[in-house]
Amino acid sequence: MSSTESTAVRRTALDALHRSLGATMTDFAGWDMPLRYGSERDEHTAVRTRAGLFDLSHMGEITVSGPQAAELLNFALVGDLAAVGTGRARYTMICRADGGILDDLIVYRLAESEFMVVANASNAQVVLDALVERSAGFEAEVRDDRDAYALIAVQGPESPGILKSLTDADLDGLKYYAGLPGSVAGVPALIARTGYTGEDGFELFVKPEHAVELWRALTEAGEGVGLVPCGLSCRDTLRLEAGMPLYGHELSTSLTPFDAGLGRVVKFQKEGDFVGREALAAAAARAEEKPPRVLVGLVAEGRRVPRAGYAVVAGGEVIGEVTSGAPSPTLGKPIAMAYVDAAHAAPGTPGVGVDIRGAHEPYEVVALPFYRRRK
Repeated sequence: MSSTESTAVRRTALDALHRSLGATMTDFAGWDMPLRYGSERDEHTAVRTRAGLFDLSHMGEITVSGPQAAELLNFALVGDLAAVGTGRARYTMICRADGGILDDLIVYRLAESEFMVVANASNAQVVLDALVERSAGFEAEVRDDRDAYALIAVQGPESPGILKSLTDADLDGLKYYAGLPGSVAGVPALIARTGYTGEDGFELFVKPEHAVELWRALTEAGEGVGLVPCGLSCRDTLRLEAGMPLYGHELSTSLTPFDAGLGRVVKFQKEGDFVGREALAAAAARAEEKPPRVLVGLVAEGRRVPRAGYAVVAGGEVIGEVTSGAPSPTLGKPIAMAYVDAAHAAPGTPGVGVDIRGAHEPYEVVALPFYRRRK
């Protein structure tokens, strides 16, 4: 299906199960997804202190395979994917020729000549189209595998114990940003130690027909340690506390990785050319000469919650813009991420506020992340 064709809202393989659990559903990037099952705060706290279970089947899986799969990805993306070992994963980005960020991605190297690119649901078609276009001249195949996978995540400090009770895979040897094939509750899965919550956890890629069986097995295995089903709402507050960027908020085509403070993902030293190299080199030089706005954390002194698009102010001047904001269950205060002028980016900078409906509410500038788990 082309990106211009309209389509009905898509449902994951777990749709009926979510509804049976009383989930509040919402349209997210063309998918009907669970927003919450009960209290967002309770779901958030469960992930921080025990464990939460997420349906992430809306994410976009794209398989890149063939003798020149690594070379294609090195040309198409800003990272050095050829340097990623089999069984490991890498956070990276795909940019336009002008350096603007099309999406941030996780790429898993499944075999010497096979990779799985995981794109955000809202950008999956854009990423697929770009990879297909950029594959011209490479001995590699780009395959849309969005319908081939369901994705279930178990996140939180109890998640390793829950998963260990259902698999004989070597979880202790599985590093962060690594994946291995295994069986979970008898279901074949790619078991990845990745997540978007700031906690230890796992993402399980399985065939859609096995999703309900796996969800139920994980639910049963986690009953004794307080595992609960979790929706997209608490996933957003969890990633916000962990200082993790969200496409469409902290990342967009109007920003380069250097503008977003993520220039480290651009690997100029890799072999060969890549899309956006020239523009990104210029962006890197600009950032050295005149630092762009800096992504910072803001913690409210009061109770009013900042939202994306609100102006950040100091001395009567606009010095930045909020990109994400929400009440923080862990801190017990409203928090936000915002791009602010470099002169006001240092933690503790005095006189910074957020314009909330005409009132300049005081906020403390802090370093990101707001929350870091204990190892």
